[in-house]
Amino acid sequence: MRVGISISSTYSVSDPSEGARNMIERAATARQADLDSLFVGDHHITTQPYYQNSPMLGRLLAEWNNKPAGALYLLPLWHPVLLAEQIATLAAIMQGRFILQCALGGERPQSEGMGVDMKYRVPMFEDSLDIMRRLWAGETVTHERFWNIKNARIAPLPAQNIEVWVGSSAPAALNRTARLAEGWLAQPGLSLQGATDQLNQYRQACAEHNRQPNAVAVRRDIFVGASTQEAEAFKSKAVAKGYRGFAPESMLVGSVAQVADELANFVDAGFTDVIIRSMSSNQSEALAGIERMAEVKAQLEGSV
Repeated sequence: MRVGISISSTYSVSDPSEGARNMIERAATARQADLDSLFVGDHHITTQPYYQNSPMLGRLLAEWNNKPAGALYLLPLWHPVLLAEQIATLAAIMQGRFILQCALGGERPQSEGMGVDMKYRVPMFEDSLDIMRRLWAGETVTHERFWNIKNARIAPLPAQNIEVWVGSSAPAALNRTARLAEGWLAQPGLSLQGATDQLNQYRQACAEHNRQPNAVAVRRDIFVGASTQEAEAFKSKAVAKGYRGFAPESMLVGSVAQVADELANFVDAGFTDVIIRSMSSNQSEALAGIERMAEVKAQLEGSV
């Protein structure tokens, strides 16, 4: 199993530069821990600082290495020509290959704030992905359905194919992912059983479309404690505060050995990648947890 990280993009800070520094430090620590991929998320119309993905990823790549990296983009919220240009530029900056994580975006205030009618999200998503792929292939694109695009071309073009992972969960969305993407990303709030059930649905859809995915990934919000006791104390507080509305069993919290054992269950279920996200808002705790992921990886590799 490959272990990647999604760097949290939101921080409750009075000085905006502090949150940016936190992201940079976490990326550097992830490189030192030899994690396998690096991502940032996508969110808009926020009430607290949220660092936007394209510029932040460009900065974080200076701390990264030649392993894959990328970002999540909620495709209906973006103009596809602009996004195709930004991703092609990011692909030129980085040493490794770019992975585009993408999704529909389900929050109405976010869509309305960006001027997007939510009832068109699915066809906008599909059209956007098609337009970007054609642009990355060097085609000239004209489109009038959702965007008034006339004879668009981009440069530079990506030197490597942009691999696409789609985050999805409903049966129709899983089928769309199997049809359109190279990989699937399971949601972080799922239990192991829930994620496995959806994986089986996705595998069936891939078989129906005669597609073989490059990656079947799952996101996990984690806390890796120095001991079982520290991890249990952290989880108790997180559960009491209703952390992100997640069920306790979806939180990956424990000592190095416990987290490695839990991840081995996802390997057995057939997942190829886990993308972790630090649960702690305390920077020192988050950095320590990322550092311990090096030990988690070593134990996980020794057990499979």
